[in-house]
Amino acid sequence: MAADWTEFAVSGVSETTPQNIMLGAGTLYKNFTYEKAQNKWKGTILGATSGGNKLTIKPETTDIPVDGVTVKAKGLVQKIGETAQIETNMVEITKEFLQSTVIGQTGTSEDARFDVIESKALIEDSDYIENFAFVGFKTNGSPIIIVFDYAICTDGLESDNKDKEASVIPATFQCVADLVAGGSTNKLPYHIYVPNASATQATQGTQKAVKA
Repeated sequence: MAADWTEFAVSGVSETTPQNIMLGAGTLYKNFTYEKAQNKWKGTILGATSGGNKLTIKPETTDIPVDGVTVKAKGLVQKIGETAQIETNMVEITKEFLQSTVIGQTGTSEDARFDVIESKALIEDSDYIENFAFVGFKTNGSPIIIVFDYAICTDGLESDNKDKEASVIPATFQCVADLVAGGSTNKLPYHIYVPNASATQATQGTQKAVKA
C-alpha cells in the first residue's frame, strides 16, 4: 500500500492569502496621530517617493557564555538593544525635507526669492520628527501603520543628478527614545498597527455593499 502524505501542505497559501499581501511603496507622514473624537488618523505627508520605502526593525542580542553550552540555548539569548529605521527615496524635494536630511537651520537669504538652509553645531529637540509614520496597504485595502514616536535623519544629504532622469534623494530616518523622567531607555518607541479581523471584515462588507 502506498504511503499517504496528504497531511503535508505543498505551500503556505490559504484562502486568506490574497487579502494579506502588502502591495505598493506606501506613504510617509510626520505628526501622524489618531484623533479619537473623529475616529481618524491625521498627519502631514512627507512627500512623493520613487524607488520605494524600506522598514527595518532589528533586535540586538547576545549569547551568554556558559561552560558546556556550545549552541544557542533558550534563555541564554538575551536582548541588549534594538534599532528601527525607515529608508526612503524621495523624489519630491522640499525645503523641509532637505533641512531634515542635513539637520540644518533656516538662515537669512540675501535674495528674497530664496529660503536658505545652513549648518548648525547642535541638534535641537525640534530636529526630531514627532510621530514619523509609514502607512502601507494590503491587497484587501486595509492599512498597516508603523509609527516612530521620534525619528531623525542619520545619513545626511546625497543627490545624484543625471540628464533625462528625476533626481532621487535617499534618506534614512532612525527611531530614537526620549530621555524623560520615568521614560524607557531599553526599548524604542515604535508602534505597529495591524487591522484586526473585525475591522477588516467590516471594511470588506462595506465594499461589497457599495459594489452591489
